Parts: sequence; C-alpha cells; structure tokens
Amino acid sequence: MAKLSASRQKAIFRKYSLYLKYAMVLASICVIVFTLPKQAKFRYEYDRGRIWTQKDLVSPYNFAILKTPQEIESDQQDALRSVTPIYQYDDNIGQQQIDGYKNDFAIKWHNAGLDEKLKNTYFNEGQRLLEDIYKKGLMTLNQKYAQNQPNYQITVLDKNVASDRNTADLFTKESALKYCSDELSKLKNIDKAFLLDLIQNRLQNNVKYDDRLTGLEEKEKLDGLSLTRGMVQKGEVIVRQGSVINDKVYQELESYKKAFEDNARINGDPKLVLLGQFLLVSIVIVLLMVFLYMFRRDIYSDNRLVGLILLVVTAMLASLSMAIRLQLPNLYYIPYCIVPIIIRILFDTRLALNIHVLVILVAGFFVPNSFEFAYFEITAGMVSIYSVKNLMRRSQFLTSAFVITSSYFAAFIGISFIREGSLANIDWMDFVPFIVSVLLTLLAYPLIYAFEKVFGITSDITLIELTNTNSPLLRELAFAAPGTFQHSLQVANLAENAIFRIGGNALLVRAGALYHDVGKLENPMYFIENQSSGYNPHDKLSYEESAQIIIRHVSTGVEMARKANLPEIIIDFIRTHHGNTRVDYFYQSFLKNFPEKFVNENTFRYPGPIPFSKEQGVLMLADSVEAASRSLREPDEKSINDLVDRIVKYKLNQDQLKESDITLKDIETIKDIFKRMLMSIYHVRVEY
Repeated sequence: MAKLSASRQKAIFRKYSLYLKYAMVLASICVIVFTLPKQAKFRYEYDRGRIWTQKDLVSPYNFAILKTPQEIESDQQDALRSVTPIYQYDDNIGQQQIDGYKNDFAIKWHNAGLDEKLKNTYFNEGQRLLEDIYKKGLMTLNQKYAQNQPNYQITVLDKNVASDRNTADLFTKESALKYCSDELSKLKNIDKAFLLDLIQNRLQNNVKYDDRLTGLEEKEKLDGLSLTRGMVQKGEVIVRQGSVINDKVYQELESYKKAFEDNARINGDPKLVLLGQFLLVSIVIVLLMVFLYMFRRDIYSDNRLVGLILLVVTAMLASLSMAIRLQLPNLYYIPYCIVPIIIRILFDTRLALNIHVLVILVAGFFVPNSFEFAYFEITAGMVSIYSVKNLMRRSQFLTSAFVITSSYFAAFIGISFIREGSLANIDWMDFVPFIVSVLLTLLAYPLIYAFEKVFGITSDITLIELTNTNSPLLRELAFAAPGTFQHSLQVANLAENAIFRIGGNALLVRAGALYHDVGKLENPMYFIENQSSGYNPHDKLSYEESAQIIIRHVSTGVEMARKANLPEIIIDFIRTHHGNTRVDYFYQSFLKNFPEKFVNENTFRYPGPIPFSKEQGVLMLADSVEAASRSLREPDEKSINDLVDRIVKYKLNQDQLKESDITLKDIETIKDIFKRMLMSIYHVRVEY
C-alpha cells in the first residue's frame, strides 16, 4: 500500500506540475499581449531608394499628405520669426527714479565741492535728462530677437493700448548713458562725471519684455500651422510597381500609413486586433515549448527552468512594448542581445539562438522597417551567442561587446550604402543607439548572477570561479591529500580534452573533475595516492571494511560539497563518477582468500547512480583510466593502449554509460585522446 501511495503521490505531482507549466505559458502569453500596442499593422515595408516590388498601390480613400519634419521645422521657424515680441510700459518707474534722483542729488552735492552758483543748473540738467530717457523708454535688448539684426520691431502695451515701436527708437542703458554724455558735453563749466554717476544709478527699465504674452502669441502662431500639404485622391496611384521610392513617394507612403492607422483605430475592431496578437504570440511561445519538449526534455520537465526562460522572453517583449508606448526616439536603444547571451550562458547555444529568433519575430510586427530590424538583431544575436560559446574569462564579456558593436557597424554601413548610395549622406548619429544598446547588454552579467541565485542554476561564470584551485575546498584538498589533488588535476585534463573533442561543456567537466574526489579528505591515507611512507592502513582491516571506506568517499564527498554550497550539478559528478561498479581490488581479494564464504556483492559495490550526462560519462572514464595507468610497471604504447581499451570495455560491459548519451564514435575519440595524453604518465599505482 505504501508503494502504491508513493506512486499516487508522484502521479499527482506530475499532474499539477503540468498544470503549472500550462499556467506559466498562458500567463506569459497574456502579459506579452497585454503590453503590446493595440493597433492594426500596416502591411507594407518601404524605404527611400528602394524599388517598389509589389503591385501598383492605389489609394483606397482621400488622405492629406503630411509635411516632412524638416518642412514642419522650417514653417515653425518662419512662424516664430513673424512674431513681434510684446513689452509692457510702466510709467511709475520713471517717476520713482526721478524722485530718487532728487534725494541722491541733495546728499551728494554737499560733498562734491562744486560751485554753489551752478547747483540749480546741475539739478535741472540731470532731471531733464532722466525725463527724456523715461519718456522715450528704457529697455534691454532680447538676444533671442537681436541675433540677426541690432534692432527689431516690438509691440509696446501702455495701459492695454498697443503701439508698434522699433528698439532703435528706445534707449538701452548703454545708449542712454551715451546720450547723457553727449548732452552734458555741450554745457560749459559742468562736471559731467558728477551727473553721469547720479544718472547711472537711476537707470531702470520702464519698458519690460513680457515673456508670457509673447509666448501665447508664439503658441497661437504654431498652433495655426498646417501639418499637411496637398491631398491624395481616392483611386490615385501612390506608387507603381518597379519604380524607385523617392522623397515625394516616401512621404505619400508615410501619410498613407498614418491615415491607415488612424482609420483602423477609429473603425477597426480592437477585439480582432487583440485576437491577432494573441495568436501570433501564442504560436511563438508554443514553438518554444515544443523545442524544449523535443530537444531539451531536461529543461521542459523542470518548471523552475521553464519559468526562467518565459520570464526572460516576457520581460524583453514587455520592455519593447513599453518603449513603443513611451515613444522612445529609437527602438534600437533596447539591448536585444541581452536575451541570447543570458540564455547561452545559463543553458546552451541552440536554445539561445532559437529563443532569440522567436523574440525578434514577434518584435518585428511592432517596429518600423521590420526587415532591417530583423537583419540587425538576428545577426547581432548570432554574433553575441558565438562570442560567448566558450566562456573562459570574464573579460570575454568586453570582447563580446566589441564584436557585437562591430557587427552592428558593418550592418549599419551596408544598409546605409543600399539606402543612401553615398558615404557623405550617412548620418553617423544614427549609430549611437546601437552603441547604447551594446553598453546596456553588459547588464547581462549581474542579471545572470541574480538568475543563478533565484533559480538555482549554474552558469559558465560560476564554473570559472569553481575551477580556481585557490577555492577553500580545493586548497584543503591540495594540503591534506596532495596525491588525490594531483590525480584530480590529471583527470580534469583528460576529461576536458575529451569532452572538447566530442562536444560538451568543457568547463563543467573540469569543475566536476576537480571536486569528484573531495570525499577522500575524511581518510586521505586510506587511498594509495596519498601514501608516501609505505604504510598501508588497509593491512589491518578486513576486505569488507576497506571496501566500505573506499566506497564511503562518495557519500562523504556529497556531504562536504553541500556544506561548501557547491552547485548540485557539480555534486552529481561526485555521486556518479564510480556509478554502481564494484571495488574490484578488495572484491577479488576476498574471493581469492575466502572461496568458501558467501559474499554479499553489494558490500563491494558503489551505490550509484550511473552517469546520466555526457560530461559525467567522460569523467568516469577519465578517472578510471588515470587511476589504472599508475599501476603500469613499464608503461609503453602497447600497455597504455591495452589499458585504455580494457577500462573502457569494462565500463561498457557493466552498462555504466547507457544513460550518458555517448555514442560509439565518441568512445573511439575518447580512447584516442586518453592514449595520446597518457603516453607521458609513468606512475605506478595499486589498482583498487
């Protein structure tokens, strides 16, 4: 009954796991569709300088031809130039300053030491000059309107009565002082400097620029501008098949596209647009799930990994939708290559390329110039995937960024040549969004770290860190069990070279090889590679006890690895590197010395499991071959060849590699690499 109950529990778990997977897929589709802009898609792709390859395009209705941005800007500049700036006249300021002049004169006259007989002359002349200045008007020129000419027309409001004036008819502080200086120069026996000092301190603008009223006038002018020029009539041919799309035709196509989208927004059925988007996104997400089911069943069966992939895809498409809604100046600012880089480092190349193509296909429906967009992003995505295929150093991210930028630049130049037909007409500022996109792609590094922690995935970056022999566990292994450490290094070299040739994750197998024997730290002297004094502690133990100590290094290694927070994928190498084989040295010794006794074979057999990946299978072979090669008394080509063939054949006969996805062709390649690499190894080792 207990067995049936356990089976029932597994069935329920699989059932609800499948429901959860369906729920995540549906949620991803809904989020993407919800964020996408809800508008009908214009069916035609076009650009200046291209040949119109489709049939003649006839206008289905009347529509206005939009002005180009350059024409609109020119009209706006003309409109602004036609605006007369508005100034306010304040007659109170003149009287206030003249009254202040009277007080200043009375105070400063006593200390001036001038002729008392001329006091009235001084006073009256200063007052007259100030009255002349404020009557005519004192102002400051506005640089906005004085750029092309020193004087300009203005409108002066005096008690809400407008009058047209020219700034040449008014004083500025500089011209007012010059006027005063000239007038005072005509008088004899007058200290001009005394009066100029008094007048200068009493010059304040009484004609002031009114920014608010002028701004309202400018806004009214701009609002009155027409954004169109001419009409295309219903039934009129917009562009004929085989003709070149020149500037005139291009603007008519742009106008037709705008009219089509406006018409679809008003008259189209938004429910059908929503349904269309739902179908398109569903196809892409379902294709992704089919790919996982057919080619990466391990990922498909793990809802945690499926959730991560759907999260990355959904986040990228939602970011694109947000950029469209916010009317980002250029959609190439978005770091599309961040998706294939993350997927490649966390999973593999095929999945990264598949996901990237599917994401770009969806994005292409909602960006202008879909073909160019797809070309830019698919080629850049492929380059980004290839550039991090064998990630061995963090600096490869910078190298990858440079290569992606170069790819973008080459595509940009090629498309610009096709479009412009001239190097001189290329606007190099259009390449800036691509540079920004590549810089944002570097965010993949912290995102990968976050995804690893949240979803429990081991990336190549983590593997690079684990293969550092200065890590605490490996440093302890090198100190306490130097022979085992050297053995692990040799196994790592053998396995890494083999997996590189047959195809697999070389970093993963190297990390697994370095840690596969850490369990020997518990009793290092019970393993022959660590015995240097000739003393063998197994001499005092029974064969069963010795076998159990040897076997226990697997379970002990798993415990140590988990305590050191090693990833589960590395722990799998520790668990599987002996599979469920026997400790043959002690098993055969027991049979030889106690033929009459019953032997429980499980006492001498590792618990397993057997390797279930290509990398684990290669590590098992490398571990056994390296260990056995130390027992060769006179290693030569024949003995090494025989040794490798015998070890590999034994593992095959024991069905240790049946779950590891290693082909017979791979086996031959592995044996060839092992034989060539072992030619330089001349260590002797007792085989157990």
